[in-house]
Amino acid sequence: MPTVRSVTDIARHFSDVINRVAFRGERFVLVRGRRAVAELRPVHPGVRIADLPAVFAALPRLTPADAAAFSTDLDRARTAAARVPLRNPWA
Repeated sequence: MPTVRSVTDIARHFSDVINRVAFRGERFVLVRGRRAVAELRPVHPGVRIADLPAVFAALPRLTPADAAAFSTDLDRARTAAARVPLRNPWA
């Protein structure tokens, strides 16, 4: 649960608050008056492009039969989607 702090208090202790967010994963809701105006929280690091080969290598592999069945399913879905008439959402 995030800690609620005033914008003024956050400004006075900004370095400490940023360290708590970065190293402890804490979250803070900033309030001005009695109204919440912002939230400080850790940023999800994501995946670096250099790590993608390892991510793909770790994915499970399809057997040849599963790959063929998946291909057949995709072909059937494409054929069915091609039969559906396009509609104008603004009409």
